[in-house]
Amino acid sequence: MARAGEEALIARYFAPLSGPGAEGLRDDAASLVPALGQDLVVTADAIVAGVHYFPDDPPGSIAVKALGVNLSDLAAKGAVPRGFLLTLALPDDWTEAWLSAFAEGLGTVSRAHGCPLLGGDTVRSGGPALIGVTAIGEVPAGAILRRQAARAGDRLCVSGHIGDAALGLALRLAPDAGFGPAHRDILLDRYLHPRPRLALVPALRRHARAAMDVSDGLVGDLTKMLAGTGLTARIDGPSVPLSPAARAAIARDPGRLATALTGGDDYEILCAVPPDSVAAFLADAEAAGVPAAEIGSVEAGDEAPRFLDAQGHAMDFARTAFSHF
Repeated sequence: MARAGEEALIARYFAPLSGPGAEGLRDDAASLVPALGQDLVVTADAIVAGVHYFPDDPPGSIAVKALGVNLSDLAAKGAVPRGFLLTLALPDDWTEAWLSAFAEGLGTVSRAHGCPLLGGDTVRSGGPALIGVTAIGEVPAGAILRRQAARAGDRLCVSGHIGDAALGLALRLAPDAGFGPAHRDILLDRYLHPRPRLALVPALRRHARAAMDVSDGLVGDLTKMLAGTGLTARIDGPSVPLSPAARAAIARDPGRLATALTGGDDYEILCAVPPDSVAAFLADAEAAGVPAAEIGSVEAGDEAPRFLDAQGHAMDFARTAFSHF
């Protein structure tokens, strides 16, 4: 059976996801006007089959990840979504059934977060599938939350739970027959389906001084946050929030704690909050349905952040973060 051409695929699967200014994806570019008093925030991330997801993952889940990781970046900047661009490079064996399920998953996330499709490109990859998303958001003028704006004395907080996705990936790569299926399914779901913390944006705007999303592992991303700033951090390891599923996995193999702290795909928010704002930030986060926890403090110094165990001893890690290279 002959495959549909690019124009037909766009009209069938992606035009229904388009928003104002996109002209139904019938033009080569879209228009976007920021609201009065707002700055645009732009971020881009790509995911590649065999690198960031398994080629046999459900296509709807792949779409959730592709858009979700970009929405997570917007949340960390204190921005709300306005729209996104999609670059879809398909392998030679693509099917319309795959594309239909992918578009359905993409639409679910797009509608849930008010982030319509504005345009993009669909091409043949000549290799594995590559999905690139450029997300556009808005933040009050001059109020974007930068990664490296923390100050000595600030408290460090994280949203949600740390390590679920990394442990889910580890269990997929090396199944543990003795690990309970309910906990395993929770961890695998967190790996497949990022949860961008956009509900946390108002609390971040009110209270945070610096923020970033945890995409490559808490240890490594905290190091990036403070690198070159003349600041370091002291982290109370037992205060890092772990889900019951993660605790169960670590109980079976204590070595998995390092995986939880250094693995990627959390897509939680790490932020620096002035000491007198911590209680209000945590309360506002709870009210927004995104629990957060205080895990440590920012200090003067050039050394790497220190993660301390329950006995106050420094924790050592063979690696500190996921690396693309």
